[in-house]
Amino acid sequence: MGEPLGPEKKFHLITRNLQEVLGEEKLKEVLGERELKVYWGTATTGKPHVAYFVPMSKIADFLKAGCEVTILFADLHAYLDNMKAPWELLELRTQYYEQVIKAMLESIGVPLDKLKFVKGTDFQLSREYTLDVYRLSSVMTEHDAKKAGAEVVKQVEHPLLSGLLYPGLQALDEEYLKVDAQFGGVDQRKIFTLAEKYLPSLGYAKRVHLMNPMVPGLTGSKMSSSEEESKIDLLDRKEDVKKKLKKAFCEPGNVQNNGVLAFVKHVLFPLNSEFVIKRSEKFGGDKVYTLYEEVENEFAQELLHPGDLKASVEVALNKLLDPIRKKFESPEMRKLTGLAYPDPSKSKGAMKGNPKNSDDEEIIPSRLDVRVGKVISVERHPDADSLYLEKVDVGEAEPRTVVSGLVAYVAKEDLEDRLVVLLCNLKPQKMRGVESQAMLLCASIEGDPRKPDDELKPKKKVFEKLQVDLKISSECVAQWKDKPLMTRLGQITCKMLKGGNIS
Repeated sequence: MGEPLGPEKKFHLITRNLQEVLGEEKLKEVLGERELKVYWGTATTGKPHVAYFVPMSKIADFLKAGCEVTILFADLHAYLDNMKAPWELLELRTQYYEQVIKAMLESIGVPLDKLKFVKGTDFQLSREYTLDVYRLSSVMTEHDAKKAGAEVVKQVEHPLLSGLLYPGLQALDEEYLKVDAQFGGVDQRKIFTLAEKYLPSLGYAKRVHLMNPMVPGLTGSKMSSSEEESKIDLLDRKEDVKKKLKKAFCEPGNVQNNGVLAFVKHVLFPLNSEFVIKRSEKFGGDKVYTLYEEVENEFAQELLHPGDLKASVEVALNKLLDPIRKKFESPEMRKLTGLAYPDPSKSKGAMKGNPKNSDDEEIIPSRLDVRVGKVISVERHPDADSLYLEKVDVGEAEPRTVVSGLVAYVAKEDLEDRLVVLLCNLKPQKMRGVESQAMLLCASIEGDPRKPDDELKPKKKVFEKLQVDLKISSECVAQWKDKPLMTRLGQITCKMLKGGNIS
């Protein structure tokens, strides 16, 4: 056995690669007296994907630091979050999560006997917990509950009361699990601060909060179970992993919103302390990196090619996924997967001979309602320094409000009175409290006369599926599958993004 770790080394292990820690002094105080008790919770909703290796690698760090770690399968939260997990599937989803999370931990060498696994409904339906929910609801404001869940609870046009309960229950879990700290993504920060504000009003102590950064998905945005193009599933075949990584956003020299680099930083280095780039001798041969900063610096300087990075991540990722795939090849696990996540095509509606219109499902650019508009005004977003509100005239009675970060790259005065191209039939979405009624984009494709959809259904991911093949050619022409995007005045060009992606 190795030499026992002192409080400072434990603190380093616990906090490395985290984006933020709330309560550092309390954390140091606990480590000076005893081992830290910490929990990580996951709502049992969509299938876990490879981004779950990020919290798994931190759990490995916690165990190395001697922490007492509890993993909470938050089944009740999954139901409260706009019924992401239907009540009749709740138990099956929880069983699936338990099996897949344990398989992930075993894959990275974490001993399961040192972990405590708890199901939310095992204690959240007790008399004492229920009374505390009522007590908390008598002091917590609707405004604070809504604000706390804004980045975690699914946002819908007509919110359910259940979504307001969600943050309070997560706060109470800290007391009922008897922990010193809660660990989660930085998207849960508002829930953590809600817990710090309201638990003392019930006579309970503030906890330490440890936050991971949100790892970008394959398209550059957050990796999400509900966005197929952004993620790699834990049970994806090797050929699917290769295909998805090949399409992943990994622009040469760009280290921002790069999901491939983020996986190296937050999973592969913490687990292995090194990363190996595999390449042929004519391109420099194999290279071993012992610091993530070396990988990032060489990629930023374009000394490391995206193709080599992706190929090496593919090898390392498949090593992690192989034992998980093997476990889920058994008849029992196959049956559990099918029951927990039934095939939508076998639903009652489909079985009654009510197939969806195949024309509606066709993924072609003419389904996008793309228009040229004139920017009337630009002003800073009231709650986000990096976002701006643009009023754009697209020939309607009222100008459309567009929320974007474009002014971070183009001077405000240069954008006003400029013609821009908008995608106008996306469902309006609130961005930090302001509704964006369109997306800055490009246009339609030549020879494709179909009328655009009235409104693109978010769950169909029409734009996201098309976006994979939207590029700027080496001649600076906007294209979809190598076909030029056109307006009535001709091809769309963009001199600043030669060879780039359109997103």
